[in-house]
Amino acid sequence: MVEPPLRPLRPRDMPTFRHVPAAAGLALVVALALTGCGQGEDARSARLPDPEGSWAVESLTTGGRTLHAPESAHLDIGPNQVKGNYGCNGFTAVAAFAGTSSVTVTPGASTTMACADMEFETAFAKLFRGKLAIDRGPDRLTLKTADGSTIAMTSAPAVTDAPLTTTEWTVESLVSGGTAASLPAEAAGKARFTIAADLTVSGNLGCNRFSAQATVEGSTVTFGPLTSTRMACEGPAGEVERTLTELFGSGPLTAKVEGRTLTLTAPDGKGLTAKAASAAE
Repeated sequence: MVEPPLRPLRPRDMPTFRHVPAAAGLALVVALALTGCGQGEDARSARLPDPEGSWAVESLTTGGRTLHAPESAHLDIGPNQVKGNYGCNGFTAVAAFAGTSSVTVTPGASTTMACADMEFETAFAKLFRGKLAIDRGPDRLTLKTADGSTIAMTSAPAVTDAPLTTTEWTVESLVSGGTAASLPAEAAGKARFTIAADLTVSGNLGCNRFSAQATVEGSTVTFGPLTSTRMACEGPAGEVERTLTELFGSGPLTAKVEGRTLTLTAPDGKGLTAKAASAAE
């Protein structure tokens, strides 16, 4: 079979191309590339919040178990330092960030109170150290250890400081030399006081009820002479009462309120921490 000869292309058979100036074509390519990059960056920034800020701890996963966090467990993450609460005990740590992908945590100081949920406290303290990978999502932050354990957090709502006056404060710990010790069971929940709007003070020292008059000047509170009932208080409760009586009578105390926690500190470093009663209380 003989193939027919090839027919030469005529001008009308040839495809035509609209002329696009080189500069315009290059501009179009660059614009499309920038648009794609911009959208990717916007999407990433929308779902990847900055690790720095205040975070409420929701849960821990470790050893195949999930431990749900107490309400007060949180982290306040700064550029190179972290302040937080394991759920009962407060702590500080040094944080060294590698961009936003990981952080190396070096534990600092912490209080040493005996708390109700020590299982969670102990697990949190064990996980929040060393190199941790950072996984970010909308309003969420998850820290992961090398063995796959996690600390899951969500953005913490702003906490309004409780007022110093008109609030019932329950003493949680006694501070001495930078170390905080929780109250013994005999006095826990009993040592309370309220500074009324007219600065009269009333409460319980852990055993005996008391009253006094306070003076507030700036960030200092000075308690006048205490009047109290005269029950004989022995043992740990009696020791707490003697410590509080001495503290309240030691002169001006520096008062600091952070959220629902009050710290009263004497010039010699001795003091107390107290928690504001909730609406339910």
